[in-house]
Amino acid sequence: MPWDRNQMAARAARELQDGYYVNLGIGIPTLVANHIPDDVEVTLQSENGMLGIGPFPFEDEMDADLINAGKQTISELPSSSYFGSADSFAMIRGGHIDLTVLGAMEVAQNGDIANWMIPGKMIKGMGGAMDLVAGVKKIIVVMDHCAKDGSPKFIPECTLPLTGANVVDMIITDLAVFHRADHDSPFKLIELAPDVTSEEAAAKTTASYI
Repeated sequence: MPWDRNQMAARAARELQDGYYVNLGIGIPTLVANHIPDDVEVTLQSENGMLGIGPFPFEDEMDADLINAGKQTISELPSSSYFGSADSFAMIRGGHIDLTVLGAMEVAQNGDIANWMIPGKMIKGMGGAMDLVAGVKKIIVVMDHCAKDGSPKFIPECTLPLTGANVVDMIITDLAVFHRADHDSPFKLIELAPDVTSEEAAAKTTASYI
């Protein structure tokens, strides 16, 4: 049985380590904030200018002025701090963020990622993804294994404009988890969702992996 969105986010949360500074991308990655293990203390960073993000608020606790980069309402912590874009991207570009969890439209077998645009479709902008994949120490992609038309998203080469080249360290889909030890190594299948077989994952993947 494939993982749902929350289960994928919970699996990504298992990769968090005590003391990490973490950036969560738009979509499924934002759910990681709800699954941080009780014995792990991390600081969440949002590139729109906030360090120290609390859990999603209940409806009667929402503050319309308090949002993350995906424009979702969030909560603050006693330790939260606020700053401008220059400081936010100095943190990212300066290598001060330990891990980012991002969504993707495609990931290639060599670690390339495409997640910012589909040619011909209107977009609001590239956001912070290009800075994140260039400046953050570890890149985890959380995405559906296949697109809505059934085509694989973990593929030999990206067909969409790249966000970054050879940057992805781990891929978590609704079917499986792939990891590579370094950027010179191939991806390895390390985990399957419950009742998903390696044959099923292989049938829906065109990328090469171990």
